[in-house]
Amino acid sequence: MTLLRDAHDVLLLDLDGTVYAGKDPIPGAVEALSGGSEKQYFVTNNASRAPEDVAEHLRSLGFATSAEFVVTSSEAAARVLAGKLDPGSRVLVVGTDALADEVTKVGLQPVRSADDDPVAVVQGHSVDTGWKMLAEAVLAIRAGALWVATNIDATLPTERGLVLGNGSMVAAVRNATDIEPIVAGKPAAPIMHDAIERSEARSALVVGDRLDTDIAGANEIGLPSLLVLTGVSTAAELLRAPRHLRPTHIGPDLGVLNRDEIASSVGSKTGWTVGIDNEVLSVRYSGDGTPDAFEGALATLHVAWSGPAFSDVRFEGDRLGDLRSLLGC
Repeated sequence: MTLLRDAHDVLLLDLDGTVYAGKDPIPGAVEALSGGSEKQYFVTNNASRAPEDVAEHLRSLGFATSAEFVVTSSEAAARVLAGKLDPGSRVLVVGTDALADEVTKVGLQPVRSADDDPVAVVQGHSVDTGWKMLAEAVLAIRAGALWVATNIDATLPTERGLVLGNGSMVAAVRNATDIEPIVAGKPAAPIMHDAIERSEARSALVVGDRLDTDIAGANEIGLPSLLVLTGVSTAAELLRAPRHLRPTHIGPDLGVLNRDEIASSVGSKTGWTVGIDNEVLSVRYSGDGTPDAFEGALATLHVAWSGPAFSDVRFEGDRLGDLRSLLGC
């Protein structure tokens, strides 16, 4: 038996919705990540804080880490800008001082007004961003400034639920400029390449809670992934997920890292019979005892993703209520 975590030398872990929700840790996350031999890098699309602050927050929750193991979309965005601009170029920063600091670190000059003639705009999450700052970004972009977004997550998990994320603010600027930004964070490749390079990973596993960022980001660069159902995405979204949003592994939480890697792998499972006939996906369990809904989901997804198209789902038998609920059918 090989534990899922032991099959990989590096875990590239998302933060919001994966290890914590707002100020609170996801139940069981600290225990799940302790005791392994793999390197753990925390890769976050949230550009509001410096790596040092993220690491301090993680340590306060009980996670053993330091700033060198934190990879942020603000760092990735700054490196994208540095690769496209002359040293000393002015960059309008829409976001926190932490984002502005990353711009400074790569030899560029952060400004806060379109009147400063910036040649680029970088936009990242900040709870203080309002109309006035977005207007400065629109003015600069409409005047020809390059536009880089740290990420385009529409929502952000908090301890109170989902709230609007940087992507929702980016959408406002996009609507006012009719311009598409260069994206540095997941699912775009820059942040993933940064994480691989810094971790020196040979067999990394991407771990996250969002299909459209974490899983899509892993697939973008050909890495295996684990979707945990503790944040944004649900199992119901998986049944008809397009290829670029399909994870390799699925688990209810990070505890699945300490189980046999087969237990969370999408594939056929003992006791489960799944097939597609006349556009109907049928699922049946013939094993003993109470069927495991997650195991059934993994078997069902294996056929749903690899078989012909289907328009309906049929659960055969009276013991599959949990699976039906999990898959939203």
